[in-house]
Amino acid sequence: MKLLVFVLNNEAFLEEVMEAYVEAGITGSTILDSEGMGRFLTYEVPLFEGFKDFMKGNKPYNKTIFSVVHNEEVVQQAKKLVEKIVGSLDNPGTGIMFTLPVDWAAGLVGEAEEV
Repeated sequence: MKLLVFVLNNEAFLEEVMEAYVEAGITGSTILDSEGMGRFLTYEVPLFEGFKDFMKGNKPYNKTIFSVVHNEEVVQQAKKLVEKIVGSLDNPGTGIMFTLPVDWAAGLVGEAEEV
């Protein structure tokens, strides 16, 4: 199993991304409001106020989506579908996606546990 994490930079795409996850076979996710370090430093730390011009055009808030998936095929399908919506993740400002190994999980509704 893997923990798939996707930080979506443009929250306007959230509904489409969730539909893509379902199409890829992801049956559950947790969505959190999040904020990038650049935005925080620019607006909350006076020392970095000069970065405001640099930050123009960037979205102030993100959505971070956590999903436990069972295999690499689901991850690759989700990535492919997400990139159709937001554009290539290699482009700045679209978001970041990564996985971490999950050795054990409980409480996954509709999912078989693996060890």
